[in-house]
Amino acid sequence: MFAGGGLVGLSTAMFLAQHGIPSLAIERLKQGSHLPRAAHFHMRTLEMFRSAGIEDEVRAKSLEEFEPEGSIVMMDTLAGNVLVEFIPSLNAGVDAFSPCRRLFVTQPGLEPILRRRAEAAGARVMDGHEVVAFMQDASGVATTVKNVDTGAEQTIRSKYLIGTDGAHSRVRERAGIEFDGRGVFSNSVTIYFKAPLAPLMAGKNFSVIYVKNARLSGFFRLDKDQQSGFLAINTVGDTSKPEASSPANDVREETLIEHVRHAAGVPDLPVTITGVARWRATADVARRFRAGRVFLAGDAAHLMPPNGGYGGNTGIHDGHNLAWKLALVLKGKAGDALLDTYESERKPAATFTVEQAYTRYVTRTAPYLGKKDYQPLADDFDIELGYLYNADLIHEHPSQSRGRPGSRAPHVWIAQADGTRISTLDWFRGAFVVLAGAGGKAWLAAARTLQLDAHQVGDDVCEAYGISSSGATLVRPDGFVAWRSDALAGNPEGELSRAVGAILAR
Repeated sequence: MFAGGGLVGLSTAMFLAQHGIPSLAIERLKQGSHLPRAAHFHMRTLEMFRSAGIEDEVRAKSLEEFEPEGSIVMMDTLAGNVLVEFIPSLNAGVDAFSPCRRLFVTQPGLEPILRRRAEAAGARVMDGHEVVAFMQDASGVATTVKNVDTGAEQTIRSKYLIGTDGAHSRVRERAGIEFDGRGVFSNSVTIYFKAPLAPLMAGKNFSVIYVKNARLSGFFRLDKDQQSGFLAINTVGDTSKPEASSPANDVREETLIEHVRHAAGVPDLPVTITGVARWRATADVARRFRAGRVFLAGDAAHLMPPNGGYGGNTGIHDGHNLAWKLALVLKGKAGDALLDTYESERKPAATFTVEQAYTRYVTRTAPYLGKKDYQPLADDFDIELGYLYNADLIHEHPSQSRGRPGSRAPHVWIAQADGTRISTLDWFRGAFVVLAGAGGKAWLAAARTLQLDAHQVGDDVCEAYGISSSGATLVRPDGFVAWRSDALAGNPEGELSRAVGAILAR
């Protein structure tokens, strides 16, 4: 069961459904989010959507809503000058590492796709309800669910409960799990608006536009028609004064209109406010991601500034990591200790990502803070594709990892007999997979004896995965390398059996 049927809850329900596990999501809202939040989705997230069979649908929706391949820049105003070009093109360099490309799609555009895919495979969503309490025992969790309209309560029993209920997670609170981190450093506001900005943007393709001037700092994201979008504001006025970091204190319509005008650089710009959201810029990670049969994912487990768009992506990656593990435990194929690896793998990855989002916040949005306590800026590829599990490093550029155990399995194009091509990543759709070169046929035979998927690969794949032509690689159901042998072993079946057994905590 999920507490929360939004972006992360629906994604995780979809991933569980891929493994044949039905679930129930309890969602307070009746029609999903109407605000166009969480729009920047990274390569690894699209790879997960690809494995779930929705990449094309998500991309088509993205093309309806946004121009692809834009840049990320900083300007003084939309009518003014580009001060910094952070990313010249949204997908610069991605083709070397992934079959997928970054894109923008709004939460109202994406969530129905996730929900349809999850429900088609057996998931259910209970709209207009919220989780108010739970109790767990040795065999499951009894969750009290309330109808938000009538107040009527019912108890629903499940094997596990996943808190995907956001920054103010009731599940985290009831589980007694605290946040560690930097706390709140801005009481920010996001202004959703309509305004005729197309003339200012003619001939330009900007995916995200940071704005910094004497009046305010924040960032724009504009819809495809450039007649609407949102402006997130982190500071207003003199940043030497404490109140500058609390623009959410004044959300009068006339104030919001003036903010949009100042950021656009057009004093008489016609502006219609369509929505407003207050939020706190924080950089925190939950002390634990698991409490018995209760797990945290997404904003319930980690909070970060929006700089880089990492929050929603990190939550989806949480769900992808947890789904296959829950599935194997529920099917009796793995021991409970496998579920402990959710925290040991995802917490370091999330902490690294939170810190990188903080670095981007301080250096791009709030240099006035004078902070020196942030991590060096890591390459975006390190954050999106390069986080490592159970390795001696937290992250590594995907050009360097070469299939090391704990890394996301490398992408290599494979030519097929009919002239088409697939990515190696297309083999990793929910099962354990063994890859071996021309001299490793004994590995492939052993894999099939153990009922593992197996593929013979060429020298280019062997090189990408760091093995010789007689070696083998074992890839987990989530597409991460679990084990490898550079060359043929004396007992391939025994080696593979021990490797799989260790992973499954058997």
